[in-house]
Amino acid sequence: MTNASKDLWADPTGTFLALKEAEPVYSLFGLDSALPGSPPAINTPVNAPPMGYHNREGIHDLTKYDWANFIEFANSHYRKK
Repeated sequence: MTNASKDLWADPTGTFLALKEAEPVYSLFGLDSALPGSPPAINTPVNAPPMGYHNREGIHDLTKYDWANFIEFANSHYRKK
């Protein structure tokens, strides 16, 4: 999930907390989250599967920074072992 620091109507903190509430469901399937206990700092992505989150500086938009984080997460998640 992603947000922007000035995109307050999207509720960046609530988005992060929703991910945290989903952790027990993931753990039922043996998938441990790498999310920290509280929202990470702006521009400090957590791209470790099974759950990813970043909150970048800026307004509501879809930026090159966002895409770079989506791709990093996907590469980590779908990398063949």
